[in-house]
Amino acid sequence: MLFENADLADGRTRDVRVDGERITAVEPALAPDDGERVVDAADRLLLPGMIDVHVHFRQPGFPHKETWATGSRAAAAGGVTTVVDQPNTDPPTTDGAAVDAKAEFAAASLVDYGINGGVTESWDPDSLLDRPLFALGEVFLADSTGEMGIEAPLFEAALGHAAAEGVTVTVHAEDATLFDESVRPGGANERHDADAWSAFRTAEAEAAAVEQACAVADDHDVDLHVAHTSTPEGIDTAAAAGATCEVTPHHLLLSREDLDELGTYGRMNPPLRSEARREAVFERVVDGTVDVVATDHAPHTRTEKDADVWTAPSGVPGVETALPLLLDLARRGDVSYERVRDLTAANPADVFDLPRKGRVEPGADADLVLVDPEASREIRAKDRHSKCGWTPFEGVEGVFPELTLVRGSVAYERNGDDERFGDTVGENVRSA
Repeated sequence: MLFENADLADGRTRDVRVDGERITAVEPALAPDDGERVVDAADRLLLPGMIDVHVHFRQPGFPHKETWATGSRAAAAGGVTTVVDQPNTDPPTTDGAAVDAKAEFAAASLVDYGINGGVTESWDPDSLLDRPLFALGEVFLADSTGEMGIEAPLFEAALGHAAAEGVTVTVHAEDATLFDESVRPGGANERHDADAWSAFRTAEAEAAAVEQACAVADDHDVDLHVAHTSTPEGIDTAAAAGATCEVTPHHLLLSREDLDELGTYGRMNPPLRSEARREAVFERVVDGTVDVVATDHAPHTRTEKDADVWTAPSGVPGVETALPLLLDLARRGDVSYERVRDLTAANPADVFDLPRKGRVEPGADADLVLVDPEASREIRAKDRHSKCGWTPFEGVEGVFPELTLVRGSVAYERNGDDERFGDTVGENVRSA
């Protein structure tokens, strides 16, 4: 395949040749080869595919919420070419056998993938770390979906194992001792409004847990990545300690002010924060303090979400809308295209040591996304591909891919309202 006159994120216009699974040339002008598919990419933006280092594709255990087939279709349609699945499935991926079982489900993926290993009281670090893990984590310092929260001694022991194997650790950083129990049912300030969850899981709980996790990681000389930071305090603490961190689109673009409209569909862990904190998080995404944007794609059904704030599950879908939302921000001048490329592709590849991913250059995997940067569309749940069938960004503008390649194969292609998906081509990026 040859892309002619494509605009790259850094402002250059280049022809880009794909041969097999790799990019073989990026030049000002390339002559088409016989039999080569030529794509007229004039006035189009050609980006490296997004590496979403935080998804929950729910298999095994919860296929009514999502499957590897439906989740990866949503990923491909949103320009995501690599996903990393977290351990809180059923069974959780806390030993080698569970990783092997999840890998059988992941074989249905349209996009490349990694599998993270989890930590619980009953984990088996020897067999777990014998598998080709993407990272150890998401290690939960407070309970979330799956109730995998662990205490400080086990976290320290887990980092010792990670240090011995040279494995990066991803942490869900919230200190449950700083949650406001008074707003829970039976508490002195009991609440049932949609904002009660944000009041309960306090911003202070995140900053304290990030500080604690960074200190333990420093003691063990472990590379630490902080998942879904939702506060400027948490981001700054991670940056000061030399850890990397990610921000989700929902923490970047939504705040507690949106909860009247979202209701329990806006419940997630960590929760939405104040508008002032959201704005401060946005500033850190733009200025380079934040390393990665990842989705924490965590789908639940409408039936599950239509419940009291204390019983509804936490999590929102996002793998299909993250890159389109960021590209629309770039279209409007709120962030540069280069910054979008770095947050979604180049930086995740660097943080997690994926030398062939995240760049449009010769020798890199041909994980590519072609978009018309001026063709924004309203996000509608009816047009999305996640099995859960809803989005917290209903009606918001996004710039969606026209073409998504995974290692040179067409994973998704759209022409107007007509779209098609390619064949299953996903591989484990740690064992390919």
